[in-house]
Amino acid sequence: MYAKNLARILGLLCQNSDVSHSTPQELDERFDSLRRYGRLPRGRERREEKLSHQHIAAAVFGLVPTHPGWAGHVAIVLGGLRPVGGSGASFFEAETISDVVATLLTNEEARKSFIRMTLTVAETGINSNGGAEVVYQRDGQKRQAHFVQKEAVSLLSAGSEVGFDPDRQMNAPAMRAMAFTNEFFRRLAQECELAERFPAPVEGDGSEYDAEDAERKRYQKLGVRNNSHFLHIGVDNQVTWPKEERLITFDQYQLVLMPKTKEHVQSVHIDLVANRVDERTAMTVINRFLSVMAWCDDNFAIAGFGWSGNPVPVPVTKRDLAFTTAHEYIFDRKIPGSEEARRALALFREARNAQQNGFVSYAVLNYYKIIEIRNPGKEAARKWFLANFEALRATSRNNVDISRFLALCGNEPPHKYIHDSCRIAVAHAGKHSKSDPDDAHEIVRLHTAARVMHLLARRFIEQEFAISDVMYSSD
Repeated sequence: MYAKNLARILGLLCQNSDVSHSTPQELDERFDSLRRYGRLPRGRERREEKLSHQHIAAAVFGLVPTHPGWAGHVAIVLGGLRPVGGSGASFFEAETISDVVATLLTNEEARKSFIRMTLTVAETGINSNGGAEVVYQRDGQKRQAHFVQKEAVSLLSAGSEVGFDPDRQMNAPAMRAMAFTNEFFRRLAQECELAERFPAPVEGDGSEYDAEDAERKRYQKLGVRNNSHFLHIGVDNQVTWPKEERLITFDQYQLVLMPKTKEHVQSVHIDLVANRVDERTAMTVINRFLSVMAWCDDNFAIAGFGWSGNPVPVPVTKRDLAFTTAHEYIFDRKIPGSEEARRALALFREARNAQQNGFVSYAVLNYYKIIEIRNPGKEAARKWFLANFEALRATSRNNVDISRFLALCGNEPPHKYIHDSCRIAVAHAGKHSKSDPDDAHEIVRLHTAARVMHLLARRFIEQEFAISDVMYSSD
């Protein structure tokens, strides 16, 4: 049995399963998903590879999800379901639901006793999906074998099937299920037997692999390997960028650049495995690249948000940040009368903007400048930080940011660390101030410091200027 032939057979078997017929294109999409998840032979060169019983079982499971693109994922979820009560309580001692399908395809006695298999990929437990029921005849009685996820260890031991209530396993308030009857497996087994006895050529012209072949060539062009593990970083910039995705060499590293589209931002991607770097080192390399481009084009290049883990470069979607709205917008505020208060709020806004948009050095400096409004000079500022950091620490004992900040300080007093390693480090570039904004470790350090200085700046504004943070306080 070949994959393309099986798709046609399953399409015929399912044509009356709903008032709306599934289309050949839908089955092609399901089989494409199964190949991508490794549930069916992948690649044009394996087009004439005969399917195993496990392959056929996966294809059957791929019919269950409503959306065809989820077929591969669902085949993995359902394929590993285990019988409640162990194999002794299973249908013909099958150890998994996949084994049940294999048994039905090869054992005529099993097919004679089989009545129905019902599969669902609904939520059957907290963060757990998938369940199955097999109904069959034994000794003149109708019996049921239930299948659950292998993580439900307490249900897999012998005797657990006694008193098991499948209705109590449904965690979702609504669920979809698909049932396969005796007739389904009788005809499927018959087709498999005919294919074995009278081999027929693979149906179709192989066009179902065209998209896969094109994708493979594209990934080869981008330097993707079998073990690739990419970091993806969105970039806001006005430097020269390629019109189409491109693999480039930057020093000893290979980077993939992707262009801006209607849905995506410009982005940089680096294979952590091929380049032999960890995430922070990779982030530093990307920052170095953007710094060079900013110099060459005399324009801005800002590294934005991103993630890692994909085996291929993935475009970075444009940000669509949540925002606060109110049905009844109540506002009653005035411009602060004090020049110092106005300046403190202006610096606070600048610091928050910088902190949000990747200019963390500027955020650290502006938070410090807020304190300097009434504590000018090194000693006065240090004295304020000494007193107020301890007060903040006392009222925020479970604050993770403060714990991380103290770990950064090490043996150095926090008030001294804020002045020497934060304020001086970002404001100067002498031999004692070597803060490098390209270095990912330095960026993490400054973000940690900025979160604590943000708390201290708010404390200062509230105490010194008594400015309310309620937008309808009439102040």
